[in-house]
Amino acid sequence: MAVAAAVLAGLAAPATAHADSRDQGRDPGDARPVPARYTAQTLNWHPCATQPTLECATMAVPRDWQHPDAGADLSIAVSRHRATDPAKRKGALMIAAGGPGAQNGQTRPAGLAAKAPAVAAAYDIVGFDQRGTGESTRAVCQTPAEFQEFLAGDYRDRSPEAIDRVIANSRKLADSCRKNSGDLLPFLNTGQAAHDIDLFRTLLGERKLSYDGPSYASMLGAYYGALFPHRVDRMVLDSNIGFEGTWERFELGQPMSFQRRFDEDFVPWLAARDATYHWGSTAEQVQAHWERVRAALHDRPIVDGPLTIAPNQLDNGAINVIYEAENFPYLAEALTAVDDWRTATPAAKAVAGKVFGQYLSPEFLAEYFSVTCSDTPWTRDMDTWVERGAELTARYPLVGARTLAFSAVCAAWPTDPAPKVKITGAHLPTTLMLNSVHDPATYYEAALGAHRALRGSRLVTVTGNGDHGQYPTANTCVTDVVEQYLLADRAPEHDLTCPAPQAGWPERT
Repeated sequence: MAVAAAVLAGLAAPATAHADSRDQGRDPGDARPVPARYTAQTLNWHPCATQPTLECATMAVPRDWQHPDAGADLSIAVSRHRATDPAKRKGALMIAAGGPGAQNGQTRPAGLAAKAPAVAAAYDIVGFDQRGTGESTRAVCQTPAEFQEFLAGDYRDRSPEAIDRVIANSRKLADSCRKNSGDLLPFLNTGQAAHDIDLFRTLLGERKLSYDGPSYASMLGAYYGALFPHRVDRMVLDSNIGFEGTWERFELGQPMSFQRRFDEDFVPWLAARDATYHWGSTAEQVQAHWERVRAALHDRPIVDGPLTIAPNQLDNGAINVIYEAENFPYLAEALTAVDDWRTATPAAKAVAGKVFGQYLSPEFLAEYFSVTCSDTPWTRDMDTWVERGAELTARYPLVGARTLAFSAVCAAWPTDPAPKVKITGAHLPTTLMLNSVHDPATYYEAALGAHRALRGSRLVTVTGNGDHGQYPTANTCVTDVVEQYLLADRAPEHDLTCPAPQAGWPERT
């Protein structure tokens, strides 16, 4: 392995210190080559502590790729799952994490290798903890106790006192990020992370990378393709952010899509199982039941040891669960416990504790806000957000109610927007995009806009499904398209539709 690594590093040497003249490996307008101290470093691979099937290493990167000689280096935790059939090896496949803020980027290659053995045979599957997350140099904002204050209460409350409290908590969060992460914040953005990927490519000894990016990683992949198009071999973008526009515009569309998923998928599923969960036999009865329970929690939150279930926790649990239909039974079981906490079984209470007590984290939101607040410009006028928050709360209350809290953080964010990266698809090979029609987080309408911007891309639309993340899954239609693309170099000639398997909705076991 050591000899092979040395040979690969030697083959890649001409492309390291000075990038290809067609892409330069630089931000727009930036004429700085990558310093040799970064391209000449060695990745010291060793077995990963938590994933024995992976090798791990640490990579040093510039704090600021636009000024690589300024400031202290950052550390990026990277990993590799070696191709299981070297004779079929096609190269390296980068898989990145979502969020932004997911802390599991370094360990993700193990999951893909287990679920897609044919891909694992042909590719070294590589991953990394994005700057600001996980085992890499991390952003720090609030303690767990401070963070609970940000999520406390009822975001639907439109009283002046409640609005003032929400804005104060949002400003407090932004200020804590400034105090605790300091000069790191301006460099936690998607453009900087795309440069980290290309340095990783260099150190792997690969002239080109293939890429699989779900959720937020679709945006990271699109940015990488815009900055380094001639370094892309194949690219799969799964469950797509509206990466051709701004975070502000994209996030203003999420209240609609989460409400659609809740109203049109989860509520009918629950109504069809009234004999099991006793929440109503029609969609109207289930919705009314939800509102009664939520109103009761506003007046009398459930407090059981460290667990508090108030209206925001009720909403957050639903938001989290409806990403995947296989989790619907967990939300339903948790709702039976919230219905009457005194008589709920210990098992139902335990499920409710997981569903309503484990939502996001201070670590997740430190990176989430660092990226979303500074990748693209945000409206800074707080009156605008109070007004938009009221409108979205009335129309799409599940997620619309938190619009003010989350947007007020970005309105108070202490850094300027990052340099603009324009997505066009120029000089890229055919890019494969996947999206379900009812995805709550990366909604289909945004995927269509991203697809139009990424010229030459092919979109696989998954109908009869609202799950977030389409590969790898049990949908053989999607799997066949993706693996023909990755393994046989066969890109679809046009956009496709894949129906979701009709195996029935999940049941409680």
